[in-house]
Amino acid sequence: MTEAAPDAIPDSAPVLKVPQEVLDHFAKLGVDPATFSGGHLGEKLGIRIVEASPDRVVGTMPVEGNQQPYGLLHGGASAALAETLGSVGAMLHAGPGRYAVGVDLNATHHRSATSGLVTAVATAVFKGRTAATYEIAITDDTGRRITSCRLTCMLRDL
Repeated sequence: MTEAAPDAIPDSAPVLKVPQEVLDHFAKLGVDPATFSGGHLGEKLGIRIVEASPDRVVGTMPVEGNQQPYGLLHGGASAALAETLGSVGAMLHAGPGRYAVGVDLNATHHRSATSGLVTAVATAVFKGRTAATYEIAITDDTGRRITSCRLTCMLRDL
């Protein structure tokens, strides 16, 4: 978990407690394991993970550059943010020698965002041996909830 306060967003990448075996596995696949930002898609969307543990993952994403033609935050970008954070939590829960694969994602969009930064908080609701489920709340700059998601990941051996 990062050393910053929960509501602070550090300028540098947080230090995540990820097992070395997992880091090595992703490095062999050509994935930069330093941030677990969702790979190339996460980089394109501007996803930044600011806190991560098996119980709670927090990340941000800019609205600008992730809008649909009407200028609203694209629902697919919100879904990608939610799946990224929930998957990181599930991977951390799975532990060494295991990884997480999203198998079910539900997203309900309550209101729109047209600018600023959205923040997502993924909270574990079930952490089992073969599956993990996370609720993800995405809020705008004023703290209003814009999207509610639920992600279930299957946990597999490497």
